[in-house]
Amino acid sequence: MGEMLDRMLRGELYLADDPEIESWWDAVATKVEAYNAPGLAQAERDVLLRDLLAEVGVGVVVRPRFLVEYGQVRIGDGTFINFDCVMLDVAPVTIGARCWIATRVQFLTATHPIDLGPRSAGWEYAKPIALGDDVWLGGGVIVCPGVTIGAGSVIGAGAVVTKDVPAGVVAAGNPARVLREIGDADRVDVPEL
Repeated sequence: MGEMLDRMLRGELYLADDPEIESWWDAVATKVEAYNAPGLAQAERDVLLRDLLAEVGVGVVVRPRFLVEYGQVRIGDGTFINFDCVMLDVAPVTIGARCWIATRVQFLTATHPIDLGPRSAGWEYAKPIALGDDVWLGGGVIVCPGVTIGAGSVIGAGAVVTKDVPAGVVAAGNPARVLREIGDADRVDVPEL
C-alpha cells in the first residue's frame, strides 16, 4: 500500500490525486454505474450492492441513484435508503439496523484543512460517520464528518448535522440541534391487519 492511500485510511492528511487512490475510485465508480443502470431487478441490485460495499445486512434496500466513492460503507439489517443518496466515504460510514434514510441524504466524511496553504495544495482528510440502529434521517439531511447519531433518533428534513446527536431524540435545523427527547407522546397505535 502506498503512502497516500495508507494516510487516507488512517484519517490523516493525504493527497487525493495519488494514482493508487484514483485507481480504487475508478474501480468503485464502475460498480456504481452498474448498480444505477436502469431496468435491473432488485435481486440483481442486491448482488451488486454486496460487491460494492464493505457490509450489507439482510433485507437492505438502496434505491438508485446511489453514489459512493470507495465502498467503505456498512449497512445493518432491514435498512432502507431512498433515491439520490450520496456517500463521500473517504472514511467509513456505518449505518445501523432498521434505519430509514430519506431522499437526497448526504454522508460527507471528507473534509479539508481550514488553513489555506495546505488546502490550496490539495491536502484533505476524513472522519468516520456512524448511525445507531433505528435512526430516521429526513429528506435532504447532510451528515458532516465525524458525526455519530444515536440509536432511535430522528433528524428533521434539511438538517445539517455538524455535531453528535444522542440516542432517542428529535433534532433539526442548520446546524442541527436537539429539539426534544422522543417519549410517550410520540407513541401511535398500529392497526391490526
